[in-house]
Amino acid sequence: MALVPYEETAEKGLQRFHKPLATFSLANHTIQIRQDWKQLGVAAVVWDAAIILATYLEMGAVELRGCSAVELGAGTGLVGMVAALLGGGV
Repeated sequence: MALVPYEETAEKGLQRFHKPLATFSLANHTIQIRQDWKQLGVAAVVWDAAIILATYLEMGAVELRGCSAVELGAGTGLVGMVAALLGGGV
């Protein structure tokens, strides 16, 4: 496990996590997620891993239609939303 110190002004790439709204086009839908790093911390932003996994599911790599799916992530729930839009039940 690695601990990476976070400084708000250090990395410009992290500034997108401070935007109040993240918008994605996935599973033939536009998904908007409110983010709140300052009040709720790291669980209240959409991380790159969620975007990659949601895109992977959208590509049809896993057949979700008619299957039950449970997202065990710790975040905004983007992957679970995409799984549901692709036919996975909960």
